[in-house]
Amino acid sequence: MARREESEQGTEAPPPPTATLGVGMVGYAFMGAAHSQGWRTAGHVFDLPVRPALAAICGRDRTAVEAAAARHGWAAAETDWRALIARDDVQLVDICTPGDSHAEIAIAALEAGKHVLCEKPLANTVEEAEAMVEAAERAAARGQVAVVGFNYRKVPALTYARTMIEEGRLGALRHVRATYLQDWLVDPQSPLTWRLQRERAGSGALGDLGAHIVDLAQYLAGEPLVGVSAVSETFVRERPVLAGAAAGLSGAADSAARGAVTVDDAALFTGRMASGALASFEATRMAAGRKNALRLEINGELGSIAFDLERLNELSFHDHTEPATSAGFRRILVTEPQHPYLEAWWPPGHGLGYEHTFVHQARDVVRTIVEGLAPVPSFADGLQVQRVLAAVEESAAKNSVHTPVAL
Repeated sequence: MARREESEQGTEAPPPPTATLGVGMVGYAFMGAAHSQGWRTAGHVFDLPVRPALAAICGRDRTAVEAAAARHGWAAAETDWRALIARDDVQLVDICTPGDSHAEIAIAALEAGKHVLCEKPLANTVEEAEAMVEAAERAAARGQVAVVGFNYRKVPALTYARTMIEEGRLGALRHVRATYLQDWLVDPQSPLTWRLQRERAGSGALGDLGAHIVDLAQYLAGEPLVGVSAVSETFVRERPVLAGAAAGLSGAADSAARGAVTVDDAALFTGRMASGALASFEATRMAAGRKNALRLEINGELGSIAFDLERLNELSFHDHTEPATSAGFRRILVTEPQHPYLEAWWPPGHGLGYEHTFVHQARDVVRTIVEGLAPVPSFADGLQVQRVLAAVEESAAKNSVHTPVAL
């Protein structure tokens, strides 16, 4: 029973579970803070079968990781991810590092008998992602879970949009449009962080932002992309070297030293879904004035659904079966207790935010482990996205030639 219902009925909340799921996290910066919020909060909001315990956090800088442990509530700090995996109080390893280390850490954790949550994109290459899927399949036979962190699936409005599409509210799909626009790299003096280095990040806006909208398009449509045609561009090819550690997405720049940007600043591509529906995508970190503008619209034979992350408690829905005299897009406020995840939060109309997606993610991972559910989104889902990203890069390198997505 949800906490709000218990309060209204004057009953006492059930006692917290005594069993724990020990979580060990590798990485403590932007995503580390977001995941910490999720693990720390999930058991206080949802009635979970076991309680997540923040056992240990890992980072290479002893001073910084100990400060992060104290700030975010982790019981211990490690400077070697191998030591974190070996801890008896860690049953799940949460990977929040740059993409170049995902495969090594995830495979080692799975082979050590741990469950794994890995940030997106799953890897830097298709080959790495394939190796991770193989390790996850072997681990699944032992009862282990491997999940990729596409947190926007956990926005209640998007989860509900998926339900509406599954129920046939749009009929056969015709178009999928997805954009993800940010502007934190518009300034050419923004420093050269790891996200701008191919050897660390794999790709630029394509992997950082494009991975999210590719996953959401496939998740909402319930079908994969089968081919793409793409262009990409790096507008600023050299930037000041980062001075010290990054702060959030950026950091302080060294005024003298400069280094090459080896990833894309922007990627645009069209695609075809398995059903024949057409799709378009735009991912950029150079759209002045756009801070975190993720937008989706799906058009079908019976209607349309639109979503804007900057209004994340809302959906726009058009029912094309209604009389033309009264039909039009209408606003659905996704804050009712009957909506996904909302049974445990606030009264109707009291909206949620970005950080709640990580709480929902933690809830789902715990329930997946304890109840023996199929992991969603799985490493196989992450591999499918990786194959789309690889096809986009191949198409862009070949003057936008249509490129099939490997299945």
